[in-house]
Amino acid sequence: MKKFEILEHPSDLKIKAFGKKKKELFENAMNGMFESAKYESETKSPELVTKVGVKSLDLPSLLVDFLSEVLYSCEAKKEVYQKVNFKKFSEKEIEAILIGKKLRKMGVHIKGVTYYDLDIHQEKDGTWQATILFDI
Repeated sequence: MKKFEILEHPSDLKIKAFGKKKKELFENAMNGMFESAKYESETKSPELVTKVGVKSLDLPSLLVDFLSEVLYSCEAKKEVYQKVNFKKFSEKEIEAILIGKKLRKMGVHIKGVTYYDLDIHQEKDGTWQATILFDI
């Protein structure tokens, strides 16, 4: 199964992320956000660990809030993340450890994660998909 794909959009960045489970979907959405915007890490940087936690009203809001928190942490700490270790994961709350490296450069600057055209759903085969638009 592919992790994500970049979708056509005239002015912003739009991706579709995939996952066998919701946790995998959220991690693939994070990686899709960074990879599609061409965020690059320092190859010789030591592995960095950052804790994040978000609470939301529902699953779609949780996805937007999680990605927004990851993006904020990236901007504030100048880090880019490749892995997520979820300590708590429910329909409305996430506690996680982000694992990454120092940010070397950004291809496209992501200003924010939007609710516009947001879709998260489970397919008939049990896999999950999410379509997310990022303001650039």
